[in-house]
Amino acid sequence: MHDGYPPESRTGRFLRRRAGAVMALAGLLVGAFAAPAAATGDSAPFVDEQVIYNRGDSGYSCFRIPAVVRAANGMVLAFAEGRVKDCGDDEDIDLVLRRSADGGRTWGPIQVISEGNGTTHGNPVPIVDGRTGRVVLVSTRNGAEPCPNGCDRDPWVQFSDDHGATWSAAREMTEGKRPEWNFWYATGPMHGIQLTSGPHAGRLVVGASFESWDRVGKHVYGTHLLYSDDSGVTWNIGAETARDDGTVIAQEVTVVELTDGRIYASARERGTDEGSRAYATSSDGGRTWDAPFRTVPALATTDVQGSLLRFDDERILFSSPMHPGAREAMGIKSSYDEARSFETWDEGKVFHWGPSAYSDMVRLDGDEAALMYEAGSVSPYEQIRFARFNEAYLETPNGTPPGIPGPPEPGPTTPDTSPHRNAAYVRGGAQPADGRFGGGLALDRVDDRVEVAFDDSIDLGGKDFTLTTWVRYTEKTGSHAILWFHRVDRGTNPPGLWLRAEPASNRIRAVLSVDRYDVTVQSPSAYNDGQWHFVALQRAGGELRLMVDGVQVSAAAAPAGSLTLGKEFGIGGIHVGQRMDGADRFRGTLDELRVYRRALSGTELDLIRERNLPIGGRLGLRLPFDHVN
Repeated sequence: MHDGYPPESRTGRFLRRRAGAVMALAGLLVGAFAAPAAATGDSAPFVDEQVIYNRGDSGYSCFRIPAVVRAANGMVLAFAEGRVKDCGDDEDIDLVLRRSADGGRTWGPIQVISEGNGTTHGNPVPIVDGRTGRVVLVSTRNGAEPCPNGCDRDPWVQFSDDHGATWSAAREMTEGKRPEWNFWYATGPMHGIQLTSGPHAGRLVVGASFESWDRVGKHVYGTHLLYSDDSGVTWNIGAETARDDGTVIAQEVTVVELTDGRIYASARERGTDEGSRAYATSSDGGRTWDAPFRTVPALATTDVQGSLLRFDDERILFSSPMHPGAREAMGIKSSYDEARSFETWDEGKVFHWGPSAYSDMVRLDGDEAALMYEAGSVSPYEQIRFARFNEAYLETPNGTPPGIPGPPEPGPTTPDTSPHRNAAYVRGGAQPADGRFGGGLALDRVDDRVEVAFDDSIDLGGKDFTLTTWVRYTEKTGSHAILWFHRVDRGTNPPGLWLRAEPASNRIRAVLSVDRYDVTVQSPSAYNDGQWHFVALQRAGGELRLMVDGVQVSAAAAPAGSLTLGKEFGIGGIHVGQRMDGADRFRGTLDELRVYRRALSGTELDLIRERNLPIGGRLGLRLPFDHVN
């Protein structure tokens, strides 16, 4: 995102910022409150990462929701939710803490600072009061019952006056919630801030959000700030916005103080407006918003929490997954113009290319800071990691994302008779067999499949599309992939599309994953009778439609999001007869597979089904399967 500003190279920014930065840093960060020492700017790049919460530690099934602050005595406090039963967002959840006395190099044991005892204690937002040294922790609680579709939640507050060693009993912040905020309430989650300038210097500020529903009308979604002028003893509801039109739904709010004294709030955006981030500012110390939240499409990330941190007077950091359509590639983007614009993913710094989700950051001594984030190799929720780094590390190149596939290995092919002549590689020794029209391709469920590398001709993007093929099979069990586009979801919710026969569930099913939505259509039968059946799948007119033998058997509302959003991070093409990861292989015969980058009419579909006619117009792939070369 450049917002009208010309882009500047990493080296240029780094050198430009060196002149005069030390004195400005001292004035901003040391000031009246405890803060790290000023940067020297002459360090070699470094990063030191370790796992500080690991699934299974201390009997917890999962740790989530990192939040981190640095106490007045330099102690680093790393908070998380310890989820007892599983990784779900409700039921038995404790608030836990690990402390480090040496800037995050070594860590003490896990402390339970708020035990759920079967209920949910979560959404930690710690703030350090630099005047008193008190650590204030704002959080939320709700009951033992699951609430996957919303429930009543309440804010609570507790304190530590010995840098996190011991904690007070928690008090319900009744003054921080309105009675009508009955369907959801969330503090943060991530660290809060203390204002350092202007008439409200010393004020503690926390971002929060709510949802109201009267069980009759529309849901009302709101975003607000909480602030305290007495070191967290009492709180006020400050800047507040609410709307029921669904265009901007700002949740999981992170805040930073701008150099002119305003509060900048960045939120996870879940409405219908373009983009996954929204922002608002407050010029009166958090009492009111200057304007309603607006989306920031250029600050590209997926539907996920993110965090802000002021690094110095010239640089604000934003952490989140860098992938615009999946919880992957955790990294940091910088803003050099007080959050008016942020770097793109390739200008920023990627810390972990794999699955990753929530994060927070903390300033350390000198030119160091740290990123605390959820990550794993298969799922984003395996670990919480703590990565210390210096400013120079943020300037080092990212390199090429490891998910970018190389050219496919050579092997037998079956012709693509579309104008694009895509190479369709036949793997596992699959052989021609009798087809619906001429030959077909028999697959054995062992290692047979067809692989087509990604190409613009089969990039369905966010437009309408039509997929057609003939299938014949007799299997009674298992799942049998017919077509699989681009990605397999390993807990990161990437865009994608698949069509699969599921005889064990007596259906043929398709799933479209775009723009944080999973849309499913399925047939009332598995069609596993050993006869040829014509299957067509379309996105058309705002719907995902499944048709079998010329009859529409299922339809569901479908958004227009791109199937290949984030393809710069690595994407597959099309696999025929298996998932992208090799699972769910098909046993049976396929024939006449076509991919169109438009919605075909009913008449055109009939002409293909009845006469196998060559219908043109944005045909990206046609595999007759008549022979294998």
